[in-house]
Amino acid sequence: MKVLLATSKPFAAQAVQRIQKIIESAGHSFTKLENYTDKAQLLDAVKDVDAVIIRSDLIDQEVMEAASNLKIVVRAGAGYDNVNLEAATARNICVMNTPGQNANAVAELVFGMMIFMQRNQFDGSVGRELKNRRLGLYAFGNVAKMVAKISRGFDMPVYAYSPLLTHEDLRKEGEYGVIAAYSNIELFQSCDFISLHMPLLEETRDCVNYELMSYMPEDGMLINTARKELLVEEDLIRLMEERPLFQYATDVKPDRHDEFLAKFPKRYFTTPKKSGAQTTDANINSGLAAAKQIVAFFDNGDECYRVN
Repeated sequence: MKVLLATSKPFAAQAVQRIQKIIESAGHSFTKLENYTDKAQLLDAVKDVDAVIIRSDLIDQEVMEAASNLKIVVRAGAGYDNVNLEAATARNICVMNTPGQNANAVAELVFGMMIFMQRNQFDGSVGRELKNRRLGLYAFGNVAKMVAKISRGFDMPVYAYSPLLTHEDLRKEGEYGVIAAYSNIELFQSCDFISLHMPLLEETRDCVNYELMSYMPEDGMLINTARKELLVEEDLIRLMEERPLFQYATDVKPDRHDEFLAKFPKRYFTTPKKSGAQTTDANINSGLAAAKQIVAFFDNGDECYRVN
């Protein structure tokens, strides 16, 4: 079988070498397309491949139509909204993700951004500490669980709410020490910081709006390492205009970035491109997991992490 690693935003070199070794040791051929800038390059590269490993790369119906031999796509990471699942299912293409492999890297970024913003972007002025401040986790998947673990070192009380889990389910997650909120409103009312960890689904799109954010304190802070489509940007701008101490830090550049930057230069921060998983460690973890899942799929039909 021929396996393609297609990454416009490449893995670390160490990760690529180890991915290749796993694929070739299992008797498959390996090829890669890195740093590509045009979709035509991807369309050409997939023509004769049986499997594709991607990161944030778009695998839509056109790509699948160009890949007549394609049997499996593995998204190295948790989110998979960059793959057209309906088109994949129609062509009997298995789509997988690698849940949990990037979790620690993203969780550490959450705290890096909180410290950076609470210290006024290190401009030398008087900032604030995280200790004893209340942190709310909106959804409670792998990343949120890692955030909860790290929060212990900062002595931060942690609240959690997930529409995918019952209140009792959250209460049973005792090892993480979270306080289970009964609703998203209670979560936003209870916390100084809210960290977003929702997957992007039709029911979660625009789920963070003005009404919900208004339950937060005047000097609250919103952190988004998930997807920009989760929040209504114009609502957040309105809230920040009304609350001169409110802060926003995101790992997903907003559509209205220029407006945020112009209006709130010291209360807004975005990474230039999504950086949560941009560590050598996360590259290796997610890349090797993707390679192993492809090998298992071809060896014995293992579809453990199938998402379609």
